[in-house]
Amino acid sequence: MPKTFRLASIAVAMTFAAPAAWSQESLLDIYQRALQNDPSIREAEANFRATIEAKPQARSNLLPGLSLSSGRSSRFSESPSGAVIPSTGEVFGTGNEVTSTTENLSLSLTQTIFDWGQYTQLRQADKTVARAETDFEVAKQDLLIRVAEAYFNVLAAEDTLASEVAARESIARQLEQAQRRFEVGLIAITDVQESQAGFDSAVAAEIQAQRALATSQEFLREIIGDYVSELAGPIDDLPLLTPDPANAEEWVRTALRQNLSLISSRINADIVEDDITIQRAGRFPTLSFSAGVSDSSTDTVAIIDVLDPLTGLPTRRTNASNSAPQGYNWSFDLRVPLFAGGLNSSRIQQAVYRHRAAMEGLERVARQTERQTRDAYLGVISEISRVQALRQSVESSQTALRATEAGFEVGTRTTVDVLASQDVLRRAQTNYARSRYDYMLNILRLQLAAGGLAIEDIEQIDTWLQ
Repeated sequence: MPKTFRLASIAVAMTFAAPAAWSQESLLDIYQRALQNDPSIREAEANFRATIEAKPQARSNLLPGLSLSSGRSSRFSESPSGAVIPSTGEVFGTGNEVTSTTENLSLSLTQTIFDWGQYTQLRQADKTVARAETDFEVAKQDLLIRVAEAYFNVLAAEDTLASEVAARESIARQLEQAQRRFEVGLIAITDVQESQAGFDSAVAAEIQAQRALATSQEFLREIIGDYVSELAGPIDDLPLLTPDPANAEEWVRTALRQNLSLISSRINADIVEDDITIQRAGRFPTLSFSAGVSDSSTDTVAIIDVLDPLTGLPTRRTNASNSAPQGYNWSFDLRVPLFAGGLNSSRIQQAVYRHRAAMEGLERVARQTERQTRDAYLGVISEISRVQALRQSVESSQTALRATEAGFEVGTRTTVDVLASQDVLRRAQTNYARSRYDYMLNILRLQLAAGGLAIEDIEQIDTWLQ
């Protein structure tokens, strides 16, 4: 599609979109912006970073645990009583008041010596991290495809709108010509009415194309967070490259080895299989070691009101004491599970069923990968032939339209014939443009299915845009 047509289509469609700076951006530019702004890829990165923390958490169960505790407490007690002074016969209140303050400090160490479940969890954590890395790469590849699809959908919508604008302008000229010819009596009123009906249909089609363009621009904005006014379109002499190797089965074999979604499913099956071992470890004995040291200090002050046995008079005595015990302890703890009410058996059986489900999921992804790879390979091959055929179709439709218009001028063709030829040309142009975008998308999808989709593929596609 000529660049002027694309610029005209954008200008019309901007009534449906927010304003943006007039700068042409390539597919690689859009992808770089998507890496920074797409919420899905940022979400995937956050989930990836959260998941890889499983490794240090699993390792911590096998490393020593050291804890320090300190405390201070105070206690007060009072025991009132009464006594009679012999010399006076008066009642004298006696009793005990005891205040004690205790400070303690302790350090304890625990160390797992044998726990098969925790050792299996550590091995499982490595697989969990590997799956997280694979899933993050899958998210990156998915972003590449989503960006390319949104990018080419905008270009296709621009092409469609440009074709509809050109059709409306052409039919408008035809309507004007028909009106003039009717005024001089060269044609019937029905020809004018047919031209008017064609013009009205062209206006409606243009409005629909404007709406479709605005929608496709919104999908692209959803990914990159902003509007783009102009995108680089494919060059006229787009290279039509056959996949290498030119054998669908070779691509399938590569995909079954390297497809990232399939690799993630395999790792997931291994992780779930480890869950069976972890649950079975609940029946195994465990051995741990613990030790600790402690230091405490207690200060006690007792105040006693009594009668002096010598004088018979009331008196107060104060006694203070201090104790500072210290000590240490260590122990080996051996635990042998005997019976848990069937809990362990149930958990083991549950893990077995989950592993069975994971294996079925792996088979489903493998079959899906095989189908997608063959489909993408055949898509590239068929689009090469389709692009070539549609290119010829556009040329043939243009020739047919010129012949129909010439026949209309001399009266051998009707307005309906001209409108039909214009419609055929318009559909041929839009189908040709769409086929070129589908060809480039199928190249990316083939690489995705084979597990080799990378930014270099976007860079290669970028060299085909201008």
